Amino acid sequence: MSRVGQSPVVVPDGVSIEILDGILTAKGKLGAQSLPISGEVNVAIEDNIVTVSPKNQSKRSRSMWGTTRASINNMLTGVNEGFTIDLEINGVGYRAAVEGKDLVLSLGFSHPVRYPIPDGITMKCERPTAISIHGGDKQKVGQLAAEIRAYRPPEPFKGKGIKYSGENIRRKEGKKK
Repeated sequence: MSRVGQSPVVVPDGVSIEILDGILTAKGKLGAQSLPISGEVNVAIEDNIVTVSPKNQSKRSRSMWGTTRASINNMLTGVNEGFTIDLEINGVGYRAAVEGKDLVLSLGFSHPVRYPIPDGITMKCERPTAISIHGGDKQKVGQLAAEIRAYRPPEPFKGKGIKYSGENIRRKEGKKK
């Protein structure tokens, strides 16, 4: 069983945090985020340290204990530093570019794929084969990266497609004569 909930969360410098009506709000240099607190846990703030404890010993309460602590930690990291996911594009003629508020992908289809960039997320293409996604909400950044990767996931024979920068693609051997 995980013990994530037991460790306290330290509030970084430059981040203010408060609880009002069961909603935890954090404000930092990258914006503000709020998190509704479950009725299964108690959240306390003392001297820039946030502690989470279960209200009782039920399975639901103990599950929400670690989940709430992890969500608070991700929220504080997001408003202070943000999260970044890097994608790599492999394949002849495959490329990406940011044009205004859209990410334009050339992935071997008969038309370029235009993906609108949501608010609160920034994208950069330093090279035509690299995409960097940065934002304050870990869930949004990860979901966005997964949706972009889903347009052309890497295939196992030649490795063509969009992959995460640290992802290892298992390669298969091709046909033999």
